[in-house]
Formats: sequence, C-alpha cells, structure tokens
Amino acid sequence: IAFDAEPSDTLLDAAERASIYLPSSCREGGCGACRVSRASGEVELLSYSSSALSEEERMSGDILLCRTQPRSDLALRAPFDEAAVGYAPIPERRATLLALEPAGSGAVRLVLQYEDDPTFGSAAQFTAGQFVELTLPDGSAKRSYSLANAPNWDGKLELFIRLQPNGAFSNYLRAHAATGDTLLVRGPQGQFTADEASAAPRWFVVGGTGLAPALSMLRQMAEFADRRPCRLFFGVNRVEEFFALDVIEEIKAALPQLVVTLCVWKPETEWREFIGTPAEALAQALPTATETPDIYVCGPPALIAAAEEAGRAAGVPHDRIFSEKFTAA
Repeated sequence: IAFDAEPSDTLLDAAERASIYLPSSCREGGCGACRVSRASGEVELLSYSSSALSEEERMSGDILLCRTQPRSDLALRAPFDEAAVGYAPIPERRATLLALEPAGSGAVRLVLQYEDDPTFGSAAQFTAGQFVELTLPDGSAKRSYSLANAPNWDGKLELFIRLQPNGAFSNYLRAHAATGDTLLVRGPQGQFTADEASAAPRWFVVGGTGLAPALSMLRQMAEFADRRPCRLFFGVNRVEEFFALDVIEEIKAALPQLVVTLCVWKPETEWREFIGTPAEALAQALPTATETPDIYVCGPPALIAAAEEAGRAAGVPHDRIFSEKFTAA
C-alpha cells in the first residue's frame, strides 16, 4: 500500500487524503491503535503518550501514524493485514441523546439514537466490539468510545463512559448534556472484534468501562445462540464502581455456559468474590482450562500488559490474545 505525504502531514492524515483508512482510534497519540514499525526512512514524532508508545518501542523503530510526520521516503510494516484497511470514508452520522444516567461510581451510560440518513438509513450497523468517535454539539472536542450493545435495526447506540477529571467530554456530560442534544458520530471503527474463524472458547478480561466491547460481543453471541464456552473477568478498583451487572445477568440467562468472575482490586468492605485484578484472576484460571481460549482484553495499559503476560505464561499463542487499550485523552 503506497501513498504520498507532505512534510506537514501526519501519516494517518496523508493516507486518508488518498482514501486509505488505516486502523486508528484516538488520533491524539494516546491509545496506540495506529502503531506500526518503521523499516526505513526518517520521521519526526509529535507529542504522544508513553502508554501508547514506550521508549523501548520507539527505539526499536515503532511509530504512531497519527503523530508521525515524514522526513524522507518511508517503508513501514503494519501489525494488521489488508482486510483491516478501508478504502471508503468512515461514515459520519448525527444522533440524538436519548438517555444519560449514572453507571456505578464515576461513569455514565449514554443511549444515542441515529437520525435517519439518506445514505445509511436508520440502522446501527457495526461489528460487535467496535467503537465510534463522538463530537461535542459545539464541535470543540472529539473522543472515541466503544459500543456496548449489539448491531441493531433500531439505530440505538449504547456507551459506558468513564468521567475523567477536567476532561472536555466529561465536563459536558457532567454539567451540560441534556436529552435531545445532537452529536456527530463518526464510525464504526476498530478491529477489536471476535474472530469468527476460531472455534476456541472466548475469555474476556476487562477493567472498568473496558467492559463495553465485551458486552457487545457477548450480546451478539447471545443473539446467535452461540454455545461455545465463554468467561468474563470483570474488574474495578472499588465495589461501588461496578455497573451493568443487570445486563450481565441477562446475558447469562441467554448464555448459560458463561462463567463470570467479578474482581475488586481493593475492596473497602467485605467482598466474597475475587480480590485482585482481572489479570490475576485470569492467571489463576488458565492452568485449569481444558481448552486453550482466545483471550480478549480491554482496559488500561497495565491490565493489557498483565493479561498478555499471564496468557503467554500459560502457553496461549500470541496471536490468540486480542487487546484494546482504554486511555484518557
């Protein structure tokens, strides 16, 4: 795949100008979704988060497409195949805010309704596990959030969003958002989706609002009456941060083989279930697995690293561990 780029372009913007849409998420150097390896050539990196690209990774030649400007011809190696590359613009649609309510301590649940669109109709068409980018009504900020519901013909989008201190989108949700608001939705996007070619059990390891894409995939499994073994390791720091437990119970009724482990890192009251992180619960469970599972991990970078280490230690092949980082903008 080849495209031209000006020295003032980021590689991601240059590719999109050539109608090549490469995997990305935050577009601000915070998530690592657009990380590739530089085989040759010179670049300049703009500011980025070390959680998205460590110094060791940078020194080995890795770059972030959204934060890299070219200084010569470049050859890049991508950790995805051509099926992950789009050649049509990512849809942009308008949606109305239908519901905004607390979701545990420090998070909220949003429900959006797509407006009818002459090109895309009214349905919410996406692959379970994908995310969308939301733009504030005044256009001042854009943020990416995973969808928690399954694709549907009704045009509904459900999201769980962690409220960040002084976050641009969080401040809107705390103080200004109201039902009836109109937001621009760019998506669907993302490759954190279930591998339908694999018949292996699916184990989901999630922290906080990283639960959202796991809910989407599990709801899709429930709709399809998928009978493969599946597990959910859901962790929070404190008990009061749990949310969507009623949704999990509904999924368990439809997927009776689903085993759920609720994890609290530092319980301040009596807690009878797992004490520790979802990665620690995963490490404890893997040695007793009768089949090697596909592992889907979503949450903060430390959870991703710990779960990947636990998987490798138990002999899970690297390409059977799928992950998506949740980081603050």
